[in-house]
Amino acid sequence: MSRVLKIGGALLGVVAVGLGGLFWSRSAAGEPAPAVTAAAATVPVRQGALNGQVSQTGTLSYAAQADGSDYPIVNQAAGVYTKLPAAGQVVACGRVLYWVDDDPVLLLCGSRPFYRDLAEGDEGWDVATLNKNLRDLGYDADDGDDYTWETAEGLDDLQDDVGDFDVRDAVVLPGPVRIAGVTAQLGGRAAPGTPLGTAVTTRREVVVQLNASQQAQVKVGNKAQITLPDNRVTTGRVGRIGTVATQDKDGSATVPVYLALDKPKEAGTLDAAPVRVQITTAGVKNALIVPVTSLVGVGTGGFAVERVGDAGGRETVPVKLGLFDDSAGMVQVTGDLKAGDRVVVPSS
Repeated sequence: MSRVLKIGGALLGVVAVGLGGLFWSRSAAGEPAPAVTAAAATVPVRQGALNGQVSQTGTLSYAAQADGSDYPIVNQAAGVYTKLPAAGQVVACGRVLYWVDDDPVLLLCGSRPFYRDLAEGDEGWDVATLNKNLRDLGYDADDGDDYTWETAEGLDDLQDDVGDFDVRDAVVLPGPVRIAGVTAQLGGRAAPGTPLGTAVTTRREVVVQLNASQQAQVKVGNKAQITLPDNRVTTGRVGRIGTVATQDKDGSATVPVYLALDKPKEAGTLDAAPVRVQITTAGVKNALIVPVTSLVGVGTGGFAVERVGDAGGRETVPVKLGLFDDSAGMVQVTGDLKAGDRVVVPSS
């Protein structure tokens, strides 16, 4: 039997993996534990509720594409760039994104770029995109995918407000954006199909690189507590979990987990800021709970705790492990134990 210690990230002598904890044996396999001459340090077995917690560092930023990359801004106008957006600038749907030959190029919101000139009588998904943008901006437009007199009238009204523009030159992105970077040069030549820069959404998001071994324990919808750089605490939920694992420099595999904030305004305008994250993965209402450091390995590959009786004698009690709370260093156990029993832990 051997005492088990929790060493995050240890690669040697692994005997069990909990929620974010790797365990190794203090003595060699099969080697008897040394005799104890001093009174053992003990803690009582606790009974009550236990929440599983995964603790990780993360990055607070603005949400991008599903794969984490920024949205490309692809120019479709021809001429000279006469005004460009600035990094960090927020542009809403139906507003001017930049200027070419002193004509505005608008951001319109949708899933596919325009590819043709539109006129009354046309129909199709691109007309539907234009109609929806006009309606969302409060202008007249057809309810479907037909370019009607209502569409023409709404477009005229929009051009009266922002200036004459060519719908075909508009940049189409899924929603309002925050400019991440600009590669075009003021005064440079604008050519259709050339990149102008990149953008992200205006939604706040925290990205955590989760150890792949913990992926099955974290679910979409799990609640999270997020500690900001100034130590203020806000809350969020797991919005989605990446499906492609990447290998870190230390050889461990991780998958990205994306968390949405419950109150995005609490994050202010911080971007690419380090945060601490605690994800609540599960919970039990009535469990026997012991410190992870009280666990000892047994020869069968299982686990046990050492219970100390009233007279000071020790007894090895096999246990099965349940839910882990990474942040508190506690674990749910089942076995011949009861609340109040005292179990041995390493001396501090």
